[in-house]
Amino acid sequence: MLIIHAHPRPSQSRVVKDLLSVLQSRPGAEVRSLYQLYPDFDIDVEAEQQALLRAQHIVWLAPVYWYSVPALMKHWIDQVLSHGWAYGHGGEALKGKACWWVASAGGSQEAYTPDGMHKRPFADYVAPVEHTARFCGMQWFAPFVVHGGHSTAPEELSRWCASLKSQCEAFESVGVQGGTAP
Repeated sequence: MLIIHAHPRPSQSRVVKDLLSVLQSRPGAEVRSLYQLYPDFDIDVEAEQQALLRAQHIVWLAPVYWYSVPALMKHWIDQVLSHGWAYGHGGEALKGKACWWVASAGGSQEAYTPDGMHKRPFADYVAPVEHTARFCGMQWFAPFVVHGGHSTAPEELSRWCASLKSQCEAFESVGVQGGTAP
C-alpha cells in the first residue's frame, strides 16, 4: 500500500496523525509525506511515478481543505498524474490500481446537510477527487472521512482508527483475487 500523505501542518492534526499511524502499520506500507518531501513544491515526478508503479493500492491521506485536498496534493496530482502516463494516449500506468481517499474534515456530519453550514452533503465534494482516480483508470474505493476532526474526543478517535484498520483489509482486497471496489 502506498500512502500519499499531504498535511501542511501535520503536528497540529492528531486525527490525520492517528490515521497515518494505522495506515503505515499495514504490512508493506510505504509513506510519501509530501509536505516533508517537497516543502518548496518542487516535486520529483519520476520518484513519485516510480512509487505509484510499485503499488497496487494507493491511499490519498489528507485533510479536507476548501472542499478538496491541500494545495501540495493538488499540485502533486497536476504534476505526477500526467498525460501519456496516467491518462490519455498511452497513459495506462495506473489502470486497475485501487485508490482510496482517507480524510479528516473539520466540519461535523451535520454541517454537510442542506440545513448545515456547508449546505450540501459531503458526497458532493468527493466527485473531483473520485473522478481524478477514475479518469486514470483506477478502481475507486468509497472515502473514509472522519468528521468533526477539531473536536473529536480521544475515545471517539480510537473508534475511528479501529474502523479504518478494519476497512484497510477490505481495501487491500480490491483488485486482488476478484475483489471489487464498493
